[in-house]
Amino acid sequence: MGKSQKKRSMRRHNPMRVPDSHLPKGLESAASSSPKNEAVLPIIQKLENPDASERKWACVAVSNLIQNDPSTRRLLQGKNVVGALITRLSDSEEEVWIEAAGALRNLCIDGGYDICAEMYNKNILAPLKAFIPKISSALSQFLESPKTAPENAQKVVYEFTENVNTILWCLSETSNKALNAINQINLVPFLMSFLAARAKLPIATVIAAAQCLYVLTDDNQPAMDELRSNAAYSTCLLEIVHDEGGVTEKDKEVFWDRMTTLKVLSSGILSNVSPFPPPGSASGVDVGKEIVLPLLQPVVASVSLTESSALAESLVVKLALEPPQIEKLSLKSAPSDHRSDTEVELDRLENKLRTVQLALEILTGVCATLPDPDPISEVQEGEPDAEEDEDNDAEIEEDVTDGMALDNIPIADNTTTASHLPALVEPLITLIQPVRLSFPPAAGQSSHPPTTSVLSAIHVSALECLNNIFLSLSASPSSGLAAASASGKKIWDSVWAALGSVGTEITRGQERKQEMWEIGVGVLWGVGNIWKGSLVPNEDQVQLLIQLCNSSTDPAIRVKCIGTLECLAQHPQSIDANRVIAMHLLSILPTSTAPSIYGTEPLIQTLSALIDIYSDENLPYDVNFRQGNFVQRLVDSVEGVRKAVRAIDRRKERDLKRRGEEMRDNLIDFIKYRRALRF
Repeated sequence: MGKSQKKRSMRRHNPMRVPDSHLPKGLESAASSSPKNEAVLPIIQKLENPDASERKWACVAVSNLIQNDPSTRRLLQGKNVVGALITRLSDSEEEVWIEAAGALRNLCIDGGYDICAEMYNKNILAPLKAFIPKISSALSQFLESPKTAPENAQKVVYEFTENVNTILWCLSETSNKALNAINQINLVPFLMSFLAARAKLPIATVIAAAQCLYVLTDDNQPAMDELRSNAAYSTCLLEIVHDEGGVTEKDKEVFWDRMTTLKVLSSGILSNVSPFPPPGSASGVDVGKEIVLPLLQPVVASVSLTESSALAESLVVKLALEPPQIEKLSLKSAPSDHRSDTEVELDRLENKLRTVQLALEILTGVCATLPDPDPISEVQEGEPDAEEDEDNDAEIEEDVTDGMALDNIPIADNTTTASHLPALVEPLITLIQPVRLSFPPAAGQSSHPPTTSVLSAIHVSALECLNNIFLSLSASPSSGLAAASASGKKIWDSVWAALGSVGTEITRGQERKQEMWEIGVGVLWGVGNIWKGSLVPNEDQVQLLIQLCNSSTDPAIRVKCIGTLECLAQHPQSIDANRVIAMHLLSILPTSTAPSIYGTEPLIQTLSALIDIYSDENLPYDVNFRQGNFVQRLVDSVEGVRKAVRAIDRRKERDLKRRGEEMRDNLIDFIKYRRALRF
């Protein structure tokens, strides 16, 4: 199985909570679909009003206008609401810049990458950096002398801090350029101070700091080094993970909503940064085995997506009977962003689901047990390339079975997670099954976009976790697992059931459906590798895989399709299905006059598949190879394969070059082997 299967890091992108991809591009379509079109311009104008109360009103009105409304958000963006709000962060009135931060935070989490990129390009980091020492000073004062400031004043500062940290989190996922700029602020001590003082702070403020820290420590060396350098930081995170907190029956729901999220984030930070150097308390901890799996497996197993979807739908119906927030705003008074009980309940449901999605994300990283390729030095000047090896092709006399499998990368001995992986499969299989609110309707908007956004993210994350589990299991073959063919069929059927529910009709705004197919095929490949020869090919499934292979322009997707088809083709008694798959694979090969149109990596995977399928001439389906004169078709492809391998730049794609050369040689040996069987 190819390296393209491996999925290690799940972040470095800001998920869009309220997508607008179902809308045609441009402001015209947004204007025609927005019910609040006429309110946009007056609010933009009020952001520049000389009266501070009017500016504050406008900031909060932006938050209310964009709630679950991508059309109005796009209209506001077209009127430079981002630039206007960033200007308000430097307002002379404290209440104005506090509300501006709240509006920018909501734009970040609802709008995703594009809006965050715009904020970075419009230099939002300048005012944000100025807030950091002010927040630190206020925090120290509140912690040392809590009675010196009124409770309401503290609440305002904590909410403002939560907004600032959330904006920094979203920005750090926007681009490497933004991340590098945020690294210069040295946020780790600032963020850890909230976690250290968690007992005295609102849990929402602590969670925002933990979320930002989790993202900053994901494959980001400066933040990782900073956190490793102070043993008190890892001790604090371990204390959070192990904190049982003495929760009462009355507090259980709040505990799930908040403390579970904080524990999951803390385990993610530990996972990002481990291993820890001695002498700290975390230096001897096996984070994957002792923390991540025991803590997160119950989290992903505890939720029912069917019940969550039904609850969200009922709450949306209830919410529709309440007056919209924008109608509650008075032009003569300062607005309020007070949420109704129904909105609070919807937010609580979304937070629960986001915690599950976060847990899946962390588990996916833990389950990625394949080692990275060993670093290889640059090609030295004068080092021979493939062209110099071509003349030796005819002289290769090694046994055809040596090195026949493509990319047979050895897996590291990883006892940390291997024994726990199978227990994860059952809840993951449940989480990949779509429910009513999983996807928006064709070219339309979900009845509650945030719920749909997180449900589809859970499906995708669960598939990615399954992908890594089965990739790891197939890389470390177990005769006991391979013998459990009934389990293999159940898993195979469950993955196909999920993809069947997704369907093949995918329209604008339903990009998550496409993601599920692309990742799902990788899961099928992993499952197929483990139970190769026992899975009976289904004609419709074979045709779907062939269609996806033909329609996709992504070489990685084509490789997965080819690998999955290879596994199905090796069911000994399925002679007709073997013939259909073989004809597709042969169509990928170059001819004596034309190169392959599928790309080099799919071509290499196809050669591996054909050699693997027909390496045993005694299998029943081998009749297809003989009767179809496949050996001649392979002979016709040799020169095209040589040219394709020769064209791979060793300096840019060293591993692909090695694999291509290996498969070129295996092809020639295989042809000799099959020809020799005739005599």
